[in-house]
Amino acid sequence: MLDHSVSQISTFMQQRAGIKLTSNKIYMIEARLEAVVQRFGFAHIDALAASLPRAMGEVQQAVVDALATNESYFFRDQKPFDAFEQALLPAAIEQARLDQRPVRIWCAAAATGQEPYSLAMLLAEKKHQWLYVGAEIVATDLSQTALARAESGLFTQFEVQRGLSAQRLVQFFTQQGSQWQIAHDVRKMVQFNHHNLLHNPARLGQFDMILCRNVLIYFDVETKQQILTHLARQLPPDGALVLGASETLVGVTDQFRPDPDLPMVFRRV
Repeated sequence: MLDHSVSQISTFMQQRAGIKLTSNKIYMIEARLEAVVQRFGFAHIDALAASLPRAMGEVQQAVVDALATNESYFFRDQKPFDAFEQALLPAAIEQARLDQRPVRIWCAAAATGQEPYSLAMLLAEKKHQWLYVGAEIVATDLSQTALARAESGLFTQFEVQRGLSAQRLVQFFTQQGSQWQIAHDVRKMVQFNHHNLLHNPARLGQFDMILCRNVLIYFDVETKQQILTHLARQLPPDGALVLGASETLVGVTDQFRPDPDLPMVFRRV
């Protein structure tokens, strides 16, 4: 792949998705885009790169889908889910009761659905607590391919073995050939939407908490600040933002403060 092609693809991903691809990602770019080259009949990856600025939307989306990282697994980093179950959910239920509205949770960058479905399983287990107010999970992602997989609720044997207990597998899934289908009642608790974190999320409404985990690490500081401003507007004062284990907001924004009692949880100032 030509150096100019790497630059073109990197510029496209930076502008379209805010994702900064470095020079050490050349092998990954070539490997992931090979299927796009074949699918749309380009002679080679350099031809695909040259076409990107004027390519039809389907080609551009296919490139974004191929290069966006969609790594996910059930109950990833258990501590945030413990915090959700023991502290965040009870507080959100009480506020929802006072406001006479449902509890609302946003899973940003939801990838193939393991995170929102993990929350949905916890909600199913605690249904007696929130049933009288209602609960909604909105899951968004930049990749339409990932969202389509998430909406299907179908997971491989490898995927259900990552973070999912045998008890929950039996309780919430049924085997279909070599795959596992999540229960309909759990699937319908999650609303999937295509959304770019660089864009204003006002259409999604206000939330009690937002999970935006293991995604900010792919952005530069300026882009992080833009995204965090969008997220802050969708939360009430003291609303919870949950990040990944390796993510911090120190030196990035003053719109959130760490929760002293809950790991990976930040409160809107």
